[in-house]
Amino acid sequence: MAKWKALDEMTYLGRGYSRVDGPGKTSGAVKYTHDLKLPGMLYGALLSSPYAAARIKRLAAGAAQALPGVKAVLTDVHPTGTVRYAGEEVAAVAAVSPEIAAEALDLIKVEYELLPFVVDLETAMADDAPRVYAEQSNRREARVDSRGDLAAGFAQAAVIVEGSYRTQVQVHACLEVHGSVAKWEGDELIVWDSTQGVYASREGIAKFLNIEQSKVRVICDYMGGGFGSKLQAGRYSAIAARLARAAGAPVKLMLTRPQDSISAGNRPNLLAEVKAGATRDGKLIAFSAKTYGTAGIGNNARPALPLVYEVPNSRVEHYDVYTNAGAARAFRAPGCPQASFVMEQVMDELAERLNLDPLDFRLRNDSNPTRQQQWRMAAERFGWSRRAKRPNASPGGIKRGMGLGAAVWWPGGRGTQAQMTILPDGGIEVRCGTQDIGTGTRTFVAAVAAEELGVPIASVKAMIGDTEYPYSGASGGSTTAPSVAPAIKNVAEKARDKLAELAARHFGVASSEVQLAGGRAFVRGNPQNALPWKQLCALLGSAPLVTHGEWAEGLSSAGVAGCQFAEVEVDTETGVVTVLRILAVQDCGLVLNRLTAESQVIGGVVQGLSYALYEDRLMDPLTGVQINPTFENYKIIGALEMPKIEVIIHDQPGRGVIGIGEPPTIPTAAAIANAVYHATGKRPRELPMTPERVLAVLHA
Repeated sequence: MAKWKALDEMTYLGRGYSRVDGPGKTSGAVKYTHDLKLPGMLYGALLSSPYAAARIKRLAAGAAQALPGVKAVLTDVHPTGTVRYAGEEVAAVAAVSPEIAAEALDLIKVEYELLPFVVDLETAMADDAPRVYAEQSNRREARVDSRGDLAAGFAQAAVIVEGSYRTQVQVHACLEVHGSVAKWEGDELIVWDSTQGVYASREGIAKFLNIEQSKVRVICDYMGGGFGSKLQAGRYSAIAARLARAAGAPVKLMLTRPQDSISAGNRPNLLAEVKAGATRDGKLIAFSAKTYGTAGIGNNARPALPLVYEVPNSRVEHYDVYTNAGAARAFRAPGCPQASFVMEQVMDELAERLNLDPLDFRLRNDSNPTRQQQWRMAAERFGWSRRAKRPNASPGGIKRGMGLGAAVWWPGGRGTQAQMTILPDGGIEVRCGTQDIGTGTRTFVAAVAAEELGVPIASVKAMIGDTEYPYSGASGGSTTAPSVAPAIKNVAEKARDKLAELAARHFGVASSEVQLAGGRAFVRGNPQNALPWKQLCALLGSAPLVTHGEWAEGLSSAGVAGCQFAEVEVDTETGVVTVLRILAVQDCGLVLNRLTAESQVIGGVVQGLSYALYEDRLMDPLTGVQINPTFENYKIIGALEMPKIEVIIHDQPGRGVIGIGEPPTIPTAAAIANAVYHATGKRPRELPMTPERVLAVLHA
């Protein structure tokens, strides 16, 4: 089974180092899909339905087609002709400028037969609610998970708590909107796509267009945020390709910000009715929940309840509810932030009924040995012992409180392949069909290769984001690093061994006696007898050395733990919650790059903060449209609202590489909610915790 070197033998891994693409990103030199401008490129645009439910009766595009500068018009882009949410695409154009494309959209006349609609969760569940899909109820059949004997569990409980909790719909709000540039070369298609998976995008585009995957190449050099929403191919990619074919020219089709917000995914909301019980000695003994959530016209709004803590007797009954809104997509730790908001508050309520400290109660119910260490580590660093013993202990109108919550994630990753080319002039190229979604993949690909070859990281050219390169899966679910890093090590090991054989022949020793380090090859114990890297590679002659590698067992694993502590101030006159500081402790096995690992944790916390206090997709029940689809009115946390965020990476190098993208965003909202309760003695049961909602809770 493959192994990593000991941490003290590493030059890069386990340490912090700068991103190889940092200068290019900060200077604007690198190009995202949104930046591309190909020779002769046209600009695509989508006409969206203004109605939440309607049948398309007639669509007239003659005036648009006649507009000078318009090169292609598509009137058949809607798959069924029945619109189910405001914002669905119904037609598309391509023109020589974005302005002409917009003017052309205005000239397309669509006659709709309007239908009744419903956009909020509870109205949609009523018996007389308009049906989103005529052939089935809005409330889907329940999915039930149960274990143990729930009735017997509650019979053993010394304390029982009950309550309802709500979370909101959150949109992904990627800085770079979804979109593609499509270009045909004969019957072969090249698509530059803002995607989290070039191979997944290729598969989807080929299906949309009913062509062979071998005819499609997808490239993503850089992408500006995805958070799960770009794991799948978008219909816009196929529309861009169709427009390009019709116009005989490349077409760039990027969604507008409102289209991106409405139709490119979201995190479902949640209504949870919960009951939980604990024994006198502080053991969680029973948990039941009936939950409802809407993924719009899509499925799977299920929360991951019960979360983190072992419960011997439980039953969760969940209902997905259809509404006339854009479909949800995977969103950083799907189902977990919602569940955490519920679970961690239930844990605090039970602890209070038992007159136990919330941390003590968690230590009694958390079976994860890593998190047992993390709870204690974080409590000491945070100063949990200084926490007031009772809630609402601060005098005056500004109340201070502390809260906590647990992070968890499960998947590992595998399946990645890679190719390495060592050129006779010393150049090193690594090809891998993964993609960098902003987390530093390109950098750790170079670092892992450099580590194995004993060369500076700047010597390695990391080539990723192209279906012309060996296969790798989509970057989602924290699977990228544990899938990609082992494959890079594997391919670099093979190249290293071949180079060692060359050096051994040069030195007249066995290859096992050759070491590559410090940019040269030498005989172990005799570093003065060395070949500099370029001289070593020159021994290849004229033919480059090419090796192929793949994910290898033993270099990565799955399952991480973490915890977060929060301290807040609550202004009881205005309802404003100010988060003063967050401490996050997180493990991820072998740290590939300490700098980007810490950045990922901070990013997760920031997204959790924004979920806790600000973000909320608002739908108008009268018109069925989203009323805050732009960054002017969809509030996301900004620099001025940012608290102090401290990160502790809990090193466990012996476990190999494990992903870290999802877990840090899970417990943040819950920790803040528990801190608000500790500050005020009033429990916030709904997200986001806006001043209006906090005041309502305080005066209830």
